[in-house]
Amino acid sequence: MRKRHNYYINLSSDYSRPGLVSSEVGDRLIEQAIKINSLKESVLPEINSSYPMEVIEQENKEWWPTHCEALRRGRGDILSGEYRDDLVYLCQDGPFRGIEEQKEREKHWWALIAQPNVTMCWPIVMFHNEHVYFEWKCIDDETNELIGKGNVTWVRRGHRGGCYLKTEQLTYFRDVFAPESLLSLITTAE
Repeated sequence: MRKRHNYYINLSSDYSRPGLVSSEVGDRLIEQAIKINSLKESVLPEINSSYPMEVIEQENKEWWPTHCEALRRGRGDILSGEYRDDLVYLCQDGPFRGIEEQKEREKHWWALIAQPNVTMCWPIVMFHNEHVYFEWKCIDDETNELIGKGNVTWVRRGHRGGCYLKTEQLTYFRDVFAPESLLSLITTAE
């Protein structure tokens, strides 16, 4: 049996459980997320000698903590910016094609996982070339109740390409649609 390990070794921040990332580090990651989103090109870049898989995988590792912080803060504007316009999103409510089809449904998911007094954690994250696999869970800070969990695979061509395929299995235990009071806390793109 393989020895268990911390998946955040060699990443800039550890989102495997609550309380490991300071607000100052989180602020820096939000700034970095905005910069990373600005690097996305209109045409999916080719994988070649000037943009090899090794660079793409390293960029995905650099991006990962920014994604976690954006989710914890309900920054739907940043999260939407991580997707390519031709995104394919496969999940139990999908499939969704393009970045408009899933917007209405996904904002409910973001509102539930980013609500006050709930912390989203990603105990497992793995990288292989342009693939990022992770498992997540949301914990009620007061009761320690599990309110949701899931596993996701992103196919993300680094900073220049962004995410063009996302597959997800999500399960919510307490809520499935967010009330307006939570939806209003999600930052949207203008």
